Amino acid sequence: MAVVPQESIQQFEALIEEGFSAADESIKRTFQNIHQGYPQETLMRFLRAREGNVTKAYNMLIDCLKWRVQNNIDDMLATPIVPLELYRDIRDSQLIGLSGYSNEGLPVFAVGVGLSSLDRASVHYYVQSHIQINEYRDRVILPAATKKHGKHVSKCIKVLDMTGLKLSALNQIKLVTIICSVDDLNYPEKTLSYYIVNAPYIFSACWKVVKPLLQERTRKKIDVLSGCGQDDLLKIMDYSALPHFCCRRHSSSSDRLENYSDNCFSWDHPFHQQLYDYIKEQSMVCHTVEPEKHGSVCETLCEDTNTEVIAKSCGI
Repeated sequence: MAVVPQESIQQFEALIEEGFSAADESIKRTFQNIHQGYPQETLMRFLRAREGNVTKAYNMLIDCLKWRVQNNIDDMLATPIVPLELYRDIRDSQLIGLSGYSNEGLPVFAVGVGLSSLDRASVHYYVQSHIQINEYRDRVILPAATKKHGKHVSKCIKVLDMTGLKLSALNQIKLVTIICSVDDLNYPEKTLSYYIVNAPYIFSACWKVVKPLLQERTRKKIDVLSGCGQDDLLKIMDYSALPHFCCRRHSSSSDRLENYSDNCFSWDHPFHQQLYDYIKEQSMVCHTVEPEKHGSVCETLCEDTNTEVIAKSCGI
């Protein structure tokens, strides 16, 4: 990880102080939701995302803050996807979950790339769901991990399961590109490492298409592991934190694989139950539940943005 010079951080802080002096309160408020009490560390993330260029990092942060205000991102965790059946359809077709924590206290997110069909809801809902998980990670999970471990935890680890991957997955490249763009431009440097497991022979063909869409700093974080990746992952996390698809199918793990509470993609997994309950509780507190507006999140980004432009800047 590149070291950010203190001088660059000070220059960035000076630009922020000057820019925020005349900024709307909504900009200041959304910046607080981003940094969660660690503003300097947040500036370092944006600096790394722009190779240490202070001006580019500042512009990137300001664009991010404006995006958050324009799309009501601060209220995203008070905007449930309804009805429940629709949300469950999203969970069944956009496979992601929290399987546990690494030895260093970093949340381990599992992503079922190969078996995610992304065909049971509109693009709007998939993007909204993705942003909700990002916000829950940054505003709930990471602060809780920071408190538990007594040190600032600001990143996660992602394990990408390629089980069931087919060439037809490339049909969803537009949606994937939009989500990549959202992450790259507004949640930079939130993932320490990406581990790809259970890669079938078709993976190499798909990788040739996806790889050019990723920035170099993202590609350097990706590690393709042998088989289910269990042996390699056990070097950085306990067995209990392994995603279910990384557990070898022998007697000691068969019971776990059949237990829905250990399948982190399942609606019955504690992570998804807690996330949905949290969003419902927040919506009741804020009194902002307006079902008729659901699906409008990032409408401009999803429909009007040139996908090729997104792809050129895409990273995770």
